[in-house]
Amino acid sequence: MDPEISVQEQNPLELDLNEITKKLLFLDQWRGVFRYYRLGSSHTTPQNHVGSHLSVEETGDGSGVLQSQGRRQLPSSRVCSVPRVPTISSKLHGFPISPAMAAMLQRSLFGNLNQVLGGDWRKAHFKFHDPFSDLAFALQVEKGGAQSIQMAVQGSIIKYLLFTRERKDCSLRSLCNLSQREQEQALAVVLAGILWAAGAAQKAIVCLVTKDIRSTSTLDYSSDNFMERLQLFEFSEKEATEKFVYDHLQCFKGEGSYGVILFLYSLVLSRTFERLQKDLDTTTTHLLQSQAGLVLCRQAVLNLILTGRASPNVFNSYEEGRSEEALHGVLTRSDIGYLQWSKNASDSHQLSQVGSMLKTPTFPIWLCNINGNYSILFCTNRQLLSDWKMERVFDLYFYSGHPSQKKPVHLTIDTHSHHWEGEHHEDKHGSGRRFSSLEMAIRTKWREATVNWNGTTPFF
Repeated sequence: MDPEISVQEQNPLELDLNEITKKLLFLDQWRGVFRYYRLGSSHTTPQNHVGSHLSVEETGDGSGVLQSQGRRQLPSSRVCSVPRVPTISSKLHGFPISPAMAAMLQRSLFGNLNQVLGGDWRKAHFKFHDPFSDLAFALQVEKGGAQSIQMAVQGSIIKYLLFTRERKDCSLRSLCNLSQREQEQALAVVLAGILWAAGAAQKAIVCLVTKDIRSTSTLDYSSDNFMERLQLFEFSEKEATEKFVYDHLQCFKGEGSYGVILFLYSLVLSRTFERLQKDLDTTTTHLLQSQAGLVLCRQAVLNLILTGRASPNVFNSYEEGRSEEALHGVLTRSDIGYLQWSKNASDSHQLSQVGSMLKTPTFPIWLCNINGNYSILFCTNRQLLSDWKMERVFDLYFYSGHPSQKKPVHLTIDTHSHHWEGEHHEDKHGSGRRFSSLEMAIRTKWREATVNWNGTTPFF
């Protein structure tokens, strides 16, 4: 069909579905989007996603006419708009994922070729709260297995915004006073930096989705051939990685982008399968696990984001296991810390499990795993962990990621409270608990600390 022939002049009622499909096949980006309006259409304007090259031209009657490469197509009022994966051109000189690499990636994640990442993972992407708001620095997260990755990335975003970017205003106000451009720059720098560290500061691989199937992989990964459309881009310079990620940021932050999945794939491929196998031990042979109907990240994924190495345990260095092989812990001090607490575990167990490499990070920021939910604690004073006098009474800020939270919770930590003061307040309200789970997590780092919520009702 001549693409210059407009189908607008024909009466849609006289066209069946097959005829319309034939007229639109020359535009690959329409595939799966349009339906004949008698089968159910929406009077909405299609979104312009990266790689789709779509725009809307206003007509005399006010209805939009979709443009693609200069060609007039169906009026927007006659089509439905559905979320689509932002795609990139296959002419960007990347290379398609091979069947062997796809199989190894799948085995590294699941230990088999059969499991898939479900709807909660596919919806997960890196989206900030509104610019110039109390949570302008914070990512929006939802419950599901991808939450842990989003929160681990959140810790690095706070590190960048407070301590490592050129601006030297280390205050909570500086985190709230962010424009959209500053948010995007922070996300690009952080994602690229994590991938670069995973690649041992030698190379990074960024994984994106092309419009066309480029691989001959036979993995039954998804109905939309997602894995078969992966395109890999390798970089030997950190700055080039940052620029590429920034230029294609919509592929990680856009709705329907599969952004967290693409980042996870990029993370594993940047680490390389060889390094990954050296990182892991007999306790962990793959990175994801199924639990209660969800696919969750093992500790190795979080440690890879925090430290650049997929250490499967949270203690320092190595420990002897039941077999002859040593169990692998964290070998170097992390930039971002890690704390954990579970109401089903004893205090002594929680205190002894996480080593100082994670408890005492370079920057006063901690990823917290509290009863299986992930959150962030941080301090705006960089000297907190380098000057013991700062740790007597200090402020922390808490972000839970819960949709109901509208601003960071301000906590005041007192590490010099007397024992009898704590006993006096125990079970004051008949709850049977001395502290909230968050307070217990804080006490795994500062054992005798008391926490003042400064007017906020403890909720975590």
